[in-house]
Amino acid sequence: MTGIVFEAVGKRYGQAADAPYAVRDISFEVPRGTLTTILGPSGCGKTTTLRLIAGLETASSGRIWIDGQDVTTLGPAQRNVSMMFQSYALFPHLTVLENVRYGLRMSGVARAEGLARAAQALRGVGLEGLGDRLPSELSGGQQQRVALARALVLEPAVLLFDEPLSNLDARLRREMREEIRALQQRLGLTVAYVTHDQGEALAVSDQIIVMDVGRIAQSGTPQELYEAPASAFVAGFMGEALLFSATADAHGQVALGPLAITPRQPVAPGSVQVAVRPEAWQIGPPGQGLAATVAKRAYLGSGYEYTFDTPLGPVFVVSGDVAGALAPGARAGLTLGGRGVSVVPAGS
Repeated sequence: MTGIVFEAVGKRYGQAADAPYAVRDISFEVPRGTLTTILGPSGCGKTTTLRLIAGLETASSGRIWIDGQDVTTLGPAQRNVSMMFQSYALFPHLTVLENVRYGLRMSGVARAEGLARAAQALRGVGLEGLGDRLPSELSGGQQQRVALARALVLEPAVLLFDEPLSNLDARLRREMREEIRALQQRLGLTVAYVTHDQGEALAVSDQIIVMDVGRIAQSGTPQELYEAPASAFVAGFMGEALLFSATADAHGQVALGPLAITPRQPVAPGSVQVAVRPEAWQIGPPGQGLAATVAKRAYLGSGYEYTFDTPLGPVFVVSGDVAGALAPGARAGLTLGGRGVSVVPAGS
């Protein structure tokens, strides 16, 4: 059975005929036991979509189904959905155990049963023995686990995350996204996850839905969106791809300056755009491929970031070759590897 289904769902604010849409006629499915990330820039409608799932917003049109039940007109308490917010929203005056038990207490679960279930939920997120502490006595990562345990203890049909890692530093963010993914897979949870971080979405998702101005620009597996974007917007958003104008010939080959590209999917002859990710470029000696001169470089520890001046304009390159570093002003030749290059329609 499908976990979440949206059927032509729209959300507009206001009753006027010209009231703006936050979400316009979107349809998608989240299979039960999988994690779908809703990804997009600020204002694209991703948080509104999450709130529509939770029942915190009411759809202006369309239908919403959760576990086979039409929940379009139901309130949050009737949907068997738990939501974990960016701020964690822990009660500072309650112990960790009481924070986790809070939802059960509000649902009328007896104290003894609630405490037992809360303690079990804390064990599940690796916080056994910390139930008597206050949230202020925990680290940021531990507080996030408390919020996660509080959501899980209600045994929801659907678990929602709204930018859950944005308040954490880079190392803890990586650790926590791994924990969330492992927990989701171990418990078979149906999860909808909102973020603006492309790397986070690629790391945790079974499916990614990219939104743009209230519509779905593309959905698919992380690999599909990264390697076969359907538009320039998706290509540019899923990573740091640079877009170049190019031409496809009658045989479907694409010429990008002196470089020849064979698209993964057939393209019509005429103008196209080529999206090239920084890691796709290969740096060789002058006279090979695209003529390039180093304009800037930055040392990253594991490699270098370069900006090259080329006949196509500035080209951003990430190289793992630390020993063969090029100094500003050095000449080189750039070619393209087999991955990280996509051809999309012009103007998409």
